[in-house]
Amino acid sequence: MNGSDWCPVSCSSPLPTRVVLLTGPSGSGKSSLAARSGLPVLRLDDFYKEADDPTLPLVDGSSDIDWDSPLSWDADTAVAAIEELCAGGRAEVPLYDLATSSRVGTEALDISRTPLFIAEGIFAADIVARCQELGLLADAICLRGRPSTTFRRRLVRDLREGRKSVLFLVRRGYRLMRAERGIVARHTELGAHACGRDEALGRLAAAAAGRHRPATAPA
Repeated sequence: MNGSDWCPVSCSSPLPTRVVLLTGPSGSGKSSLAARSGLPVLRLDDFYKEADDPTLPLVDGSSDIDWDSPLSWDADTAVAAIEELCAGGRAEVPLYDLATSSRVGTEALDISRTPLFIAEGIFAADIVARCQELGLLADAICLRGRPSTTFRRRLVRDLREGRKSVLFLVRRGYRLMRAERGIVARHTELGAHACGRDEALGRLAAAAAGRHRPATAPA
């Protein structure tokens, strides 16, 4: 399945612009799935705080910054960008360099030709309730798989992209592998539907056709 299979349906639809929040553990395949969908994508990783931000959290018992904590991320700015995209089809969004933990510029994201887009990142579930309250949510999906597979995929990607030091990436990888089932459970509690790749693609296709009801965010 690819974007050409169903994107034209969404492009000709009169539906108002909505967002699919795509979350899941780091390395679960969110970016690949979003690219395969053919829909415009807002990268929520670009809303990380910068390395000199005094509010960044630390891993318990370590001097490492906890980049897997929602406190390392600027949720307010991310939601504001989603609101802009839904309202006008365009937003100026940050460009973030994970290797240096800094914003290196901005870019204009234009989705004006489609009423549906994906916002993907490990913190997407943390804004399910807010997007639901604002009337912007088409669906919320948590991509899940085998923790060992996610560990290998994440480590290969992060080493290839030079995101952080090797020692940091290995320590983080084992920590996340042990925590993966709890991460998925938390995302589910926040209102995301946990599923594998094929079901996720089906939900994206349904959302693009305006047939899917969004997940119910917790009260």
